[in-house]
Amino acid sequence: MKILITGTAGFIGFHLVKKLVNSEHEIIGLDNINDYYDVNLKYGRLEETGINSKKIEYNKFVQSDLYPNYSFIKLNLEDKENIKFLFENEKFVVVCHLAAQAGVRYSITHPYSYIQSNIVGFLNILESCRYNNIKHLVYASSSSVYGLNKKMPFSTQDNVDHPISLYASSKKSNELMAHTYSYLYNIPTTGLRFFTVYGPWGRPDMAYFKFTKSILDDRPINVYNYGDMQRDFTYVDDVVDGLIKILDNEPPSGNSDWSGEKPDPSSSTAPYRVYNIGNNNPVNLIDFINAIEKATGKEAKKNYKPLQPGDVISTWADIDNLIKDFNYEPNTPVEKGIKKFVGWYRNFYNV
Repeated sequence: MKILITGTAGFIGFHLVKKLVNSEHEIIGLDNINDYYDVNLKYGRLEETGINSKKIEYNKFVQSDLYPNYSFIKLNLEDKENIKFLFENEKFVVVCHLAAQAGVRYSITHPYSYIQSNIVGFLNILESCRYNNIKHLVYASSSSVYGLNKKMPFSTQDNVDHPISLYASSKKSNELMAHTYSYLYNIPTTGLRFFTVYGPWGRPDMAYFKFTKSILDDRPINVYNYGDMQRDFTYVDDVVDGLIKILDNEPPSGNSDWSGEKPDPSSSTAPYRVYNIGNNNPVNLIDFINAIEKATGKEAKKNYKPLQPGDVISTWADIDNLIKDFNYEPNTPVEKGIKKFVGWYRNFYNV
């Protein structure tokens, strides 16, 4: 297949490319390489997949020097005309849309970035899928959509109508928009609610990255909600394995048992599905920090602080549907995943 992957200078998109370049698929990567975090890390990811950063220009293809089936284009999701032109010319079969303005806390101070990238940008992707006979759109949602929900584990059968950050609201909006296009235009869409993905080449705005940097620099770390938090930490290789299984299988075709009297939020009569993709094993924040301490060989100096605006206290993914439909098998324990991340971090930053 010819596959468009957006967000390939980003964390998950990069790892997906690394796996798919050894397949028979033809891959086009897209990213705008914004400065939300260190662009040198983004260029480093691209270089790792054979994209010469010196050749990158806006709206120009760069062929990978390492993989003949991979090329990259720098483009903004909000660039309606060029996104439209790209779809019309490349004739993609499948789209994996991972690009977005990320970050819960950043959305509190920079709300307009999320509307432009995550709402307007997603609309441009949907419209291009509509007019170009895309066989399957797989897109990134987030565990953040669960917001004020308290019932654990978080289930896609539960409503998610109480988000507590604009980032979460934008991801919930993506799911609603996808359903509308699935219903109106019969576009098969699969949304994936990612649960705290971590690993080598990860995002510097994530807690585990900040913790590792501070511990190795002998600086204190901020531990929010006084450490009373849990996260369903999910290793990036497990996530990518799940993504590939979804891309390689048949897209959703509609749930014949769906009822408007008792509507299931995760499916529809339309070719639409939403899944959690996590580890189904929440870890206490303090235990997670202990794993970083063990991997670095250094004890963290901890500043205990109250809960930050937009943060949820716990996440825990019910992944039964993903296991049933795609034989999804997350099997990386936190200690192993963190050890791999710290090893990468020391090597990349030479510390």
